[in-house]
Amino acid sequence: MDSRGTEAHPFGGWQELMRVAWPLIINSGTFAVLNFFDRLFLSWYGEAEFRASLPAGILFFTLVCGFMALAGFTNTFVAQLWGTGDKEGCARATAQGILFSVLSFPLIMALTPVGLWFLRLSGHGAEVLALEEEYFKILMWCGGGMTLGSALSSFFSGRGKTFVIMGCNIFANGLNILLNYLLVFGKWGLPEMGIAGAGWATVIGSWISPLIFALIYFSKPINAGFKTFKNLRYDAGLFKRMIRFGLPSGLHWFFDVAAFTIFVLLVGRMGPIAHIASNIALSINLIAFMPMIGMGMAASILVGQYLGRNEPGHAEKMGWLALKIGVVYIAFIGATFLIFPGFYINVFEGNAAGSVPFGELMKTVRILLVMLALWGVADAAALILSGALKGAGDTYFVMYFQSAVAWGFLVVGQVLIVLVFKLNIYISWAWTLLYIAILGVGFFLRFQSGRWKSIDLLDRRATIVVDPIPVEH
Repeated sequence: MDSRGTEAHPFGGWQELMRVAWPLIINSGTFAVLNFFDRLFLSWYGEAEFRASLPAGILFFTLVCGFMALAGFTNTFVAQLWGTGDKEGCARATAQGILFSVLSFPLIMALTPVGLWFLRLSGHGAEVLALEEEYFKILMWCGGGMTLGSALSSFFSGRGKTFVIMGCNIFANGLNILLNYLLVFGKWGLPEMGIAGAGWATVIGSWISPLIFALIYFSKPINAGFKTFKNLRYDAGLFKRMIRFGLPSGLHWFFDVAAFTIFVLLVGRMGPIAHIASNIALSINLIAFMPMIGMGMAASILVGQYLGRNEPGHAEKMGWLALKIGVVYIAFIGATFLIFPGFYINVFEGNAAGSVPFGELMKTVRILLVMLALWGVADAAALILSGALKGAGDTYFVMYFQSAVAWGFLVVGQVLIVLVFKLNIYISWAWTLLYIAILGVGFFLRFQSGRWKSIDLLDRRATIVVDPIPVEH
């Protein structure tokens, strides 16, 4: 703001938003494509492998996502410090994220027995459970790489340099997809490893990404401008503030994904048709879901940068603009679910449906796709506006609200639906649809309230002195 309290920088509008967002959307899209092909190859390989891939994969992500989100909160600090013009501050913030990532790796690996225990509680058949355990144990080796990549990429995303992230992850995920195919089916002289091959391909890809980020981060040009080597040290004050504001973000992701994991595991108890149909529908939904994570990241970055320049009005405009663009996208994708369901369904026609009536399976998937089309708008609101709130440092509200709804509504409802009343797959999915709608409305109302504008993430506004200007009447 200038001395009169007006915002000195022009609002960048949709051009600024899309300049930051579209590489992140493509980046998120590559993860969607990666997960899609992972499950697609396993659906071609065998029914048991396909059924095992989603529960084991989402349980792995549940145990790792909190660490990733906390390390990734580096992005918000970098964004606000970049907004103030503090280049070395950006490097100091990134160093705290790197340090946290290194410390988190043994903690992640220590959670492996916990994940195996949860898988055994799921009640899945012996063949599927054995494959779930095998896949899960391999995937846990990805955790350290994914957390470190989240911290290092924040140095670039926080400054709006999202092309670097896009290019790095396109390469890493492209390599992952290739290795996935080669190791699952045993091509080019490599051994046929089935679901284990899919797991090890993911491990390799997850460590390639932070390696590339590190090479760029410590390169001569970046080091000259930001003193990345000099600032690679523990900063007690900054580290504590990152934990203070980042921990709610990490817990928010953990509680949200954990609740959804329980939904996925409980659906697996409903029989082969419900299990396979849910796996197919949720795999298809990645096309809609993952790009919205990219838009949410863009909203977080730009809201943080505008608040770093003390321009809350522009920050608010950017949050609403990101939501509008996200809703248009999600409405288009949802329409394709309704108009061309056969196109999506037929991709998975293979060994995944080997032991169930194909016609009944496809009927179930069609109905689930209708639900996916309906929950898309609420999902976009939840992802984008929660991202904007986290960019402002409003992480405690995001954590408390989403955790309360996830565990007080989604989990309790799913336990009653599946275990107590033993209702069908459609009731279970409808309950999840209602859960996402509640999240979307809640984050919409919180962002609209404007309470997030008063949060002082960097602990610096109290030191700003503005000369009083007489008000003319």
